[in-house]
Amino acid sequence: MPFQIALAFVMGITLLGIGPCGPIPGGALSGRLAVSPVEDWSFANEVGRCAVEVRPESPHSVTVNCMSSAGDLFVSCSDCAGKKWSGHALENPDARIRIGEVVYPVSLARVEEASRLDAVWRARATKLGEDESTARPEGWWTFQVTGRP
Repeated sequence: MPFQIALAFVMGITLLGIGPCGPIPGGALSGRLAVSPVEDWSFANEVGRCAVEVRPESPHSVTVNCMSSAGDLFVSCSDCAGKKWSGHALENPDARIRIGEVVYPVSLARVEEASRLDAVWRARATKLGEDESTARPEGWWTFQVTGRP
């Protein structure tokens, strides 16, 4: 019974559009809206995961890995082809990202150059305390995150 109550609570929050809860997607992100542009996203490596919101006309948000490499910000996913959020990001790059309690308006651009993917994969491994020499798996996508007004 407690599991069913917890599940109902999480589903209720998700349907209200408060944002993602763990692996369950949500709607519009809650949080304090950033008031100034970000020059160096390195602080993203100090938080666990981030939440990204795509499809501004009908917000869809998910929890994702986020990492900074050389001050740039990236979000990633495994087996990304066919996931709703990544498809929406390809259709419309306008998005928002929540890092900690702050929500930033951003644009997403898929990275496909192998050397850049490898650099971001290593940044991901460093952040997560994993072996940096592990090969990047097929189906792992990353998007560069760029601030917008």
